[in-house]
Amino acid sequence: MEKVAYQDGDTDLTALVVRPSESPRAAVAVFPTIFNPTPGVMAKANALAAAGYLAVVCDFYGTAPSDMADAFAKAGELRVDTAVYRARLRAGLTTVAGLAGDLPLLAIGFCMGGQAVLELARGGADLAAVASFHGLLDTAQPASQPITPRILVCHGDADTLVPRTQVLAFWEEMDAVGADWHFHSYSGVAHGFTNPTMLDGAANPAYNASADRQSWAAMHSLFDEILG
Repeated sequence: MEKVAYQDGDTDLTALVVRPSESPRAAVAVFPTIFNPTPGVMAKANALAAAGYLAVVCDFYGTAPSDMADAFAKAGELRVDTAVYRARLRAGLTTVAGLAGDLPLLAIGFCMGGQAVLELARGGADLAAVASFHGLLDTAQPASQPITPRILVCHGDADTLVPRTQVLAFWEEMDAVGADWHFHSYSGVAHGFTNPTMLDGAANPAYNASADRQSWAAMHSLFDEILG
């Protein structure tokens, strides 16, 4: 792993780069959870590198939240203005694009990161595809223009942070702009289903091995379809 410094305005940020052993087939911007990079997110970045991708984990805040309350405070401050939020996300994506060169550019995200990649798609980011894992679906600025990236959403149907009303609203939002979207919903599965452990190392009760495996396979299948 290497660290690459970048900025959004006056905020100093750090991208974490994991390179494959051979020439990468594409670059993947990885947007983390509300806690910023965690061991679970880094494990996914390493898995992408092992599969032949240049994986770059982006930075939401420039610092690691000290606890749950701090994480929600930092996220709330960042997301209070959609334009400010999207500018922070674009700063990360620009950094990934600079590292990628001529490689195809993809983006994935987990929890808040899942929301982040959907905001990039809504905002017109030049990406081949985005994949959201147990991501938030709501937005203060719904898509109003055609969306370029193909979209994969992997969602736990028992996710209390994303009620079915938001699911239906998201479908309708995507249809209204002619987006190319896939939505995978896993019955009885809660928020955070891809991460087997909590931050303190304890087992995550929301982890679901089947949904984790199936959603990751769906991402690879979509990427393979796009990249050939």
